[in-house]
Amino acid sequence: MAHIAHLPPDQALTSLRSSLQGLSSAEAARRRVEFGPNRVEAARRVSPWLSFLREFTHFFALILWLAAGLALMADYYQPGSGMRPLAFAILGVIAVNGVFSFWQSWRAERALAALRELLPQRVRRLRDGVEQTVKAAELVPGDIVMLGEGDKVPADCRILATDGIRINLATLTGEAQARSGLVEAVAEPDPLAARNLLLAGTLVVSGNATALVFATGMRTEFGRIAHLTQTAGEPESPLQREIRRVSRIVAVLAAALGVVFFVIGRAIGLPFWDTFMFAIGVIVANVPEGLLPTVTLSLAMATQRMARRNALVRHLPAVEALGSTTVICSDKTGTLTENRMSVRRWHVAPGVNAVPEALRAIAGLCHDLRFTAGDASGDPMELALWQFAGKPPASLRCGELPFDADRRRMSVMHAVDDAVHLRCKGAPESVIACCSTRWTPQGEAPLNHAERVELTRVQEAMAADGLRVIACAERRFAPGTAAHEGGLCLVGLIGLEDPPRADVAEAVSRCHIAGIRVIMVTGDHPSTALAIGREIGLVRGATPVVLRGESIRRMTPAQLQLALDAPEVICARVSAEQKMLVVQALQRKGEIVAVTGDGVNDAPALKTADIGIAMGRSGTDVAKEAADLVLLDDHFGSIVNAVEEGRAVFANIRKFLTYILTSNIPEVVPYLAFVLLRIPLPLTVIQILAVDLGTDLLPALALGAEPPRDDVMHQAPRRRGERLLNWPLLLRAYLWLGLIQAALAMTAFFVVLQHDGWRWGEVLSPQDPTYLAATTACLAAIVCAQVANLFVCRDPLEASWRLPLWSNRLLWVGLGCELLLLALIVYAPALQSLFGTAALPLGLWPWLALGAALLFALEESRKAWMRHRQRGRPSPR
Repeated sequence: MAHIAHLPPDQALTSLRSSLQGLSSAEAARRRVEFGPNRVEAARRVSPWLSFLREFTHFFALILWLAAGLALMADYYQPGSGMRPLAFAILGVIAVNGVFSFWQSWRAERALAALRELLPQRVRRLRDGVEQTVKAAELVPGDIVMLGEGDKVPADCRILATDGIRINLATLTGEAQARSGLVEAVAEPDPLAARNLLLAGTLVVSGNATALVFATGMRTEFGRIAHLTQTAGEPESPLQREIRRVSRIVAVLAAALGVVFFVIGRAIGLPFWDTFMFAIGVIVANVPEGLLPTVTLSLAMATQRMARRNALVRHLPAVEALGSTTVICSDKTGTLTENRMSVRRWHVAPGVNAVPEALRAIAGLCHDLRFTAGDASGDPMELALWQFAGKPPASLRCGELPFDADRRRMSVMHAVDDAVHLRCKGAPESVIACCSTRWTPQGEAPLNHAERVELTRVQEAMAADGLRVIACAERRFAPGTAAHEGGLCLVGLIGLEDPPRADVAEAVSRCHIAGIRVIMVTGDHPSTALAIGREIGLVRGATPVVLRGESIRRMTPAQLQLALDAPEVICARVSAEQKMLVVQALQRKGEIVAVTGDGVNDAPALKTADIGIAMGRSGTDVAKEAADLVLLDDHFGSIVNAVEEGRAVFANIRKFLTYILTSNIPEVVPYLAFVLLRIPLPLTVIQILAVDLGTDLLPALALGAEPPRDDVMHQAPRRRGERLLNWPLLLRAYLWLGLIQAALAMTAFFVVLQHDGWRWGEVLSPQDPTYLAATTACLAAIVCAQVANLFVCRDPLEASWRLPLWSNRLLWVGLGCELLLLALIVYAPALQSLFGTAALPLGLWPWLALGAALLFALEESRKAWMRHRQRGRPSPR
């Protein structure tokens, strides 16, 4: 059967077994059972309890669960070993991190207030020939509905009769310009382009119509797009992939070292349970328990900084993903432009500099705007013309010839003195054809062929600049004369545009500098998109590639990927599925894709992208629901600010990874020395915990809060495959900084032992004052070295003294808390009992400080040598 748009009205009614009197109540009830309510089904949401539980079952959390379980097992077989407090501390880390992550996500969801219904709540319909006002959810296919100015279309409908209805389809197609409706059958295969169809969720901006409902609920175009959004998978962010990879590396490394130590211990004759306990200690020492809360808190602080810059983050990993973006696919209407029409240019008779009063009168009085308390509302184009005319008050008209698709023009009549003024506006080719004269300052003059050719040239030039061109004409009729659209006098042409946002050009330029491609993906006309692209600097070359939606639909995946290789690309007249195809093609090319948008039609692409960015003010709730990031001020420039913050996040995570992993080596070496050298254990498990979850936590968090460097947006995006935990980082942390710290810690341990008269091979009780003082010195040496490490980790190459000291206040807070906690562990009796420490003599502290200074000097020397080697090349971040 032919599509309903291809059928004339009577056959459309027959195809749905309906009539102009509407359905009978009995038949409507039967169809309600068959087709269900007219509403878009909400996306299947994960249970809050399941979301909560997921925060405790990801890979790194499982590693911590395993570590806690091993500690409890060791405590069971060897009570009093200090493993029970360790187990409970690790469980506390899991609980705090899980609750915080869930709360952060839940708070963002609450800030967006979830998906709200876009369809109208009530609608006028015919049932048994009687007009009723009912809930939109009660509509069924075959119902007859009446729609007027200001209504939202409740279902997909076929127009049966109309009086100048015009529809804004921006939520579905992205086009800001209203489109007129018609009754006749059309051959258009695309429902979005068929002008005799009214689609659910669109807005009636003027006129009225009687229409036949042919699709409801999820069967509408609106429902189909919502289904695409709901079924699009949630892509894993680059940060999530990297944290999973880091977790596996750490798990394998920790387990391998634990097994090696267990084998060595048994080989040299240590008792089974002693060896097992020390193996667990090695595993725990190599699991950076503070990594997960530090990553989470670092991302959370980045979201707060982004919120201050008008970007609301819904999903924490999106913070870092945005920083790795290589391509931004941006919608035009409402994203790059203001989603409002304005007059940019006008053309009248040569030699006239001011706007003629006749042109102002036509622009300000020929419209269908609504006025409430003096404020006008209605079609954006008519609002723009009304404002261009100086906002004249509403006037009483004595006649009207409404706009229709055939005439492509509108005329209104006003009684002025003893005459009737007909004022007409519309498509230039339609209005000029009705004109026989042209307005000049000297009066009306005949409109000859040469002038018509010149007007066509002017019109085409304006259109090439992306303007929508409107022709304005008028005629006076004597009283009693029937007004008609013939023999008009052409007054002039007006060019309107949907202007770019004020900060877009600068933001696009910053993207170019940062190595980020910006591709316009819009449902608008190619020439309009191209003109806007040139105006904002998105298109700078002479021959950009313009891909139409129909061409994208016909392309194979390989063809589309190759077409997107062009340095400047604009995608125009694209549908929701085609936007998603573009995003997927870019992802297959290895790009990290951010998609911006505000309409229902943008939602599937927003969901599919590596990061979706919705407009907070003008965006629909469907778009916000699908996005990872919501711009609170709708400024494209806020995206670039967010990218800057995101790039800083990746660099900051590397900084505190280096800081956290460095202390693993001085935590492992004491166990190695204990097994191989037969000395007292220099560092206990509970003291390892004091570093990992105590003294290290706030300083690591401070590194995660480092502000973006001034040059961060002058660097190319990192490669998609670039690792968070790479070999240079591991070598620097483990085989350089870590070994220096281990040497300092073991030196402090032996110095105290030797000072108190210990002899090699002597066994010390865990409560022996000499042993307590020695392990405390080992712990204090690690923490003091971490103080120096805090400053050298701020940048892998730049000298620490060249970085602004007061740009990160949390750095000093973290440093103060680290030293205060160390002092309490060493000197507070309650913490001495918990951590197995003893008070150190004051004379030891200058030597510990000297050791920290040595680490600082050695690392800064390494940086200087690396800078010398890389002179003339950009510093890696």
